[in-house]
Amino acid sequence: MDNTTRSRTFPNNDEANATPTLPEDEAPVYYEGCPGCAMERKVENSTGIPYKEFVFVGVTSLASALPISSLFPFLYFMIQDMHVAKNEQDIGVYAGLLGASYMAGRFAGSLFWGVVADRVGRKPIIAFSLFTVVILNTLFGLSVNYWMALTTRLLLGSLNGMLAPMKAYCVEVCRPEHHALGLSVLSSAWGIGLVIGPSIGGYLAQVCSEIPIFK
Repeated sequence: MDNTTRSRTFPNNDEANATPTLPEDEAPVYYEGCPGCAMERKVENSTGIPYKEFVFVGVTSLASALPISSLFPFLYFMIQDMHVAKNEQDIGVYAGLLGASYMAGRFAGSLFWGVVADRVGRKPIIAFSLFTVVILNTLFGLSVNYWMALTTRLLLGSLNGMLAPMKAYCVEVCRPEHHALGLSVLSSAWGIGLVIGPSIGGYLAQVCSEIPIFK
């Protein structure tokens, strides 16, 4: 057996803790006036959790989830008051079509808004979606007949392209170790909205008959 001792060189603490650097030809290149470059530079220089961006994600996701389920508690009474159903058995058919129209619009427009968000950026699409949520929900509440309500719900789903850009935004505004946290904030706010929506809709379903001042 060879008794020759071989010497080994161990790196010192400074070398072990040094941040690996990219070769000069692989260094990231940033351009002036590029929003994506500015965001990547901001994420690269940040070290903590972007609480401000995550609060924005949570609030907008909550606002996007509320219209989905808030109408279900009062949908039966709404169809009944519009007198569109010939008999009581037909109310379920009209209510089902009205409830499904939002998701039908989402199905038709989600791919389009995802492509547009890649071209013009996430924030413009998110801002436009919030605007449509406010306007079309108001018009839905002011609907004077069934077809106006169906149209506003269908347009609300078609023009609300918020969910896909929000998921991409969660990943883009934080470092890789915080991606799971950002997506968890998005999913949690979405779930809370689906729970709060029916609660609000049920409480205000027949508010005029419940509060004495409106009787």
